[in-house]
Order: sequence, then C-alpha cells, then structure tokens
Amino acid sequence: MFSIAIFSEPFLYLCFSILIGSFLMQLIPSSHRPDFSVQKGVLMSAIAGIVIFSFFPVLQTILYLYEDIGFLSTLQSVLLGFTIGKAWIVTYLVSNVLFIYIIWFDYRKRHLNSLVGLILTFILILLLGWSSHAASIDDWKGFLIHSAHFTAISVWVGILIVVSWFSTNYSNWLKFLKWFTPLAAACFMVTIVTGLLLMNVVIDYSDYTNSWILPYGQSLLIKHLLIIPLISYAFINSVLIRRSILKDPTFNPIPWTKAENLVIFLIFSATAVLGQQEPPHEIEITIASSGISSLFDLFYSGNITKESIILLGFNLNAVILCILGVLFLILSVMTYIKRAPAFIGFMMNILSVISYYLALMISIQ
Repeated sequence: MFSIAIFSEPFLYLCFSILIGSFLMQLIPSSHRPDFSVQKGVLMSAIAGIVIFSFFPVLQTILYLYEDIGFLSTLQSVLLGFTIGKAWIVTYLVSNVLFIYIIWFDYRKRHLNSLVGLILTFILILLLGWSSHAASIDDWKGFLIHSAHFTAISVWVGILIVVSWFSTNYSNWLKFLKWFTPLAAACFMVTIVTGLLLMNVVIDYSDYTNSWILPYGQSLLIKHLLIIPLISYAFINSVLIRRSILKDPTFNPIPWTKAENLVIFLIFSATAVLGQQEPPHEIEITIASSGISSLFDLFYSGNITKESIILLGFNLNAVILCILGVLFLILSVMTYIKRAPAFIGFMMNILSVISYYLALMISIQ
C-alpha cells in the first residue's frame, strides 16, 4: 500500500495540472498562444484520475485501522467521521458534476464553458487543501497555505504541460512567453513562499539539517535540490529560447519544455515520497519511533542518538563535488546552446543534483 500511495500522488498532481492548464489556455486569445488540442477524453480521464488517486490516502487510513472493527465498519467510519473521508466524498460528487459538464459542454467552443470548468476544478483544489496534513495541524491557516501552494503549482505546471504535450504547432511562441514568463515567475515565488510556510508547519527551520537523519528529511532535501535544475530550465525556456526564436522563427522550443516537465514530475514524485513519511514534529521522538533514514545511514558512519545534532563541515571532496555540480549545471545550458539533444541536458541537470546531494552528505559531522 505504501508503494501504491507514492505512485498515486504524482499522478493526482498531473491530473489537476492537465485540467487547470487546458481551461486556462482556452481562455487565452489564440493569437497569444500556440494551437493546442486536449480532447474531452483526456479531461474525463483526468477527472476520473482525481477521484481514484485522491482515494488512496483514504484507503490507506482504512487499511491501517480496519483490523479492530472490520473493513466495512472502518470504511463507514473513515468516510463519514474523518475529515479526509468527508473531503473525498465531496470530491467524488464535484468530480461527477465536472465529468458530466465536460460531456455536455465543449470547453473549446465558449470561454464561459472553460471558466465554469476552471471554477469547478478550483473547488476540487480547495477540497484537497481541506483534507491536507497542514489543515489537520493548523486549521484555516494550513488550509489556505496548502490551497495557495497547490493552485500556484497547478497553474504554472498545467500551462507548461499543455504547451509541451498537446500543442499542434509552436506558432506565437514569443507572444506566449511574453505573458507566461511573468506568470510562471509569480507562481514560482508563491510556491516557494507557501512551501516554506508548509514546511514550518511540520518542522522548525532550525531543525532542517537535523531532519536529514530521517526519511522525511531526506525526501525534503532531494525535493529542494531538484529546484536547482528547474531554475536552469526556467532560464533556458524563457531567456535563451526567446533569443533563439528571434534569430530563427522556425526553431522548435517544445523538446526543452518537455524536459522541464520531467524535472517537475520528479519533484512531484519526491513530494509523494515526502507525504508517506512520518512528519518530524519532534525529531527526537521520530527517531525513536521510526528510526533513521537508510540513505543517511549509507553516508554517515557515526552513532546517532535522540540528541544528535547535524553540523556541516565542508572538506576537499565536498568542495570538488560542489564544483562538479556547478559544471554539470553549466553543461546543461551549453547543451542547449550547442543544440545537443534535450535529453543530454536533462541528464546533466540530474548529475548536478546528485553532485550537490553527495557534497552535503559527506560534509555531515
């Protein structure tokens, strides 16, 4: 069940992004975006995916509790008595309304149809925020922060997914970049700010390095390191691609936006793993209950106790790895400049993340 839950969450994010991106892009004048085609069947599959993938946390709760009172009684109790269950029931009902709406009304024919679809999808995002871990800890504050965080991600990533995988051409790309670049930058800033606030709900900032001892902290670190190649792709897909199209109007930018999508999916996957770990509200207690991370144990040979404090002391090997990380990052940009395949640039970015990760791990004292 653990592995299924990890599998389901990235695809839940993907389903939301496809819906948000499709409805938003349809509201943009055709002269300011490339032509695209997201069929009704894709949107209907995304809605079905939201219902299915959002049920996995509910099922996980049921399987954790059912041995005491039986499966059916636990199912009824979780669906009707737990916030996560009640939120899923409303999610199921709203998803059915949106599913039927997509069948009856073609979002591609009228802007109003897209707007209604967008509103219904936003309601589903609010329901996800209602059942989130942050909301269970800090009620309204957690609900609002999680909803803002997820909305910003869905808008940014959704548009990127639509232009990357559903565009029928790459015309009007400069006009598209003119409005999408500032929008993506704003969404990125909201994501960073709300992400830091969400992290503080679970863990104190001063305990960030100490959390690396735990599986939760390791997942959080990897997620944060993956932001580095994301920034690299943001630079390529905004500044450099703009210059390339000005020099050559026939230049195809889509392979590079697809590579950015792959990095985002890795971040989604890291977030999914993060959601399945025990949150370290009290690191000492969490170490005692769930043990240390196997990844951390691989690099650290000292003894770990409840009172252990993680300090960083960079040595020669760590400095060399940091330099390698920078070089791989530069090479990822050079692969674009030299018109090498986008996959090579993607691998350079991944090697950069691995280098930074290893540098941090071998610096632990």
